[in-house]
Amino acid sequence: MAMQHRNICAVGDDDQSIYKFRGADVKHILNFEKDFPGTRVVRLERNYRSSQNILEVANAVISFNDKRKQKKLWTERKNGEMVRFCWLNTEEEEASHIAKIIKELYLKGTHTYKDIGILYRVNLQSRSIEDALREAGLPYKVIGGISFYQRKEIKDLIAYVRLVLNHGDNVSLRRIINIPSRGIGAATLLKIENEAKKKSLCLFDAIKLCIKSNGIVTTTKDKLHKFVQMVEKLSSVNYKSASEMLKTVADKSGYMAVLDEERRQNVEELISSSEGKNIQEFIDKTSLLTNHDNVSESNHISLMTLHNAKGLEFPVVFVAGLEEGLLPYFKAHGNEDEISEERRLFYVGITRAKDFLVLSGARKRRLYAKLQEQEPSRFLQDIPRNRCNWIEKVTQVPVLRCVPSAKKKPEPRKMRPYFDSGCRVKHPVWGVGVVRDCYGDGEDQKVMVNFPAIGLKRLSLKLANLTKL
Repeated sequence: MAMQHRNICAVGDDDQSIYKFRGADVKHILNFEKDFPGTRVVRLERNYRSSQNILEVANAVISFNDKRKQKKLWTERKNGEMVRFCWLNTEEEEASHIAKIIKELYLKGTHTYKDIGILYRVNLQSRSIEDALREAGLPYKVIGGISFYQRKEIKDLIAYVRLVLNHGDNVSLRRIINIPSRGIGAATLLKIENEAKKKSLCLFDAIKLCIKSNGIVTTTKDKLHKFVQMVEKLSSVNYKSASEMLKTVADKSGYMAVLDEERRQNVEELISSSEGKNIQEFIDKTSLLTNHDNVSESNHISLMTLHNAKGLEFPVVFVAGLEEGLLPYFKAHGNEDEISEERRLFYVGITRAKDFLVLSGARKRRLYAKLQEQEPSRFLQDIPRNRCNWIEKVTQVPVLRCVPSAKKKPEPRKMRPYFDSGCRVKHPVWGVGVVRDCYGDGEDQKVMVNFPAIGLKRLSLKLANLTKL
């Protein structure tokens, strides 16, 4: 019918097609003219939202996608603030850096909290950002998702640990007595609560009495006995750190085994974040976070994934985690169509910003319970340098070697580095670049070089074949 009357109209932006995982196919837009010959294309390129600097960055990034309709956004607004990119040591430093900038903007009176959006690729990234914002006393809300510490699996595990530390914690016991399912239902719990009231006992001690009484059937007594044994056994362990306790409780309680992949990753993130921390202090702090309700705050910073940001806009936008494996996501590697979609996702994030855009990444990040060395995202090399301020705050912590004190040995003479920070070097393929960071000695030296054509690269001196200019 549409072909007969030639009266069909479609509106869309192929550069913002980011929902392939939900069945969206960018080819519907790209092939529209072929499917409907004689179509008139009207390009809506004028942008009323973003400053020129932000649009120039967005145009440059998306232009590297081959399969797209050519267009270039423009605005009558002025250049505005330069886009900012900061490369930091860890995800914690990245989160603190974001919180610091937000606090400065707020104290200057230039922006309120509701003017600010923090975007990231995966929900796991929210934990370190939430911690930094709370530490700085900044109000926030997770949009289109649940705050890390409000997730069921986090609350469940914290309840387990609280009960192991304190058998008198009735609230925690009620939460996890049948998680995972042990066949201890509401009727049994009611009998335990009645017994506790009669004898003025905590629920855990009341369970022990119920096991010996005749008011509960034998099969249920066995289940209660196993539950008591598990809690007491976990309580008897001498844990060295909060992470060790969380991991042991998650495994030995059987809770970890019943979680799906996403929830398991969240638990692993919690365990990783507790490494080296005092058990009681960590649990006390985390318990406050799991019971904290931030939703009622009207003037808050918005946290969300890049997918949830589509259609929204903020005067100030932070895009965190500009690293290979995160953006683009590791599952996209080796697939040209997937990489193109990841690039569109980055483009959507950039174009959410009206006045000020801050990009960031970290050299080290805990992903799925493992501390990993991260490389800057390949998309960063497409950003025009005259539109972006690049800041590197990466430092190399020296490795301290213990030497026996009985006989002091002369310190070995340290070899002078081949390359110093700030010197110019030439690579046989990537051309001339500037050394931004260097560490190690002699041929073991590693360098971070900023090549104007492709961006930051971390190289081993043995393999890089660099020439000092």
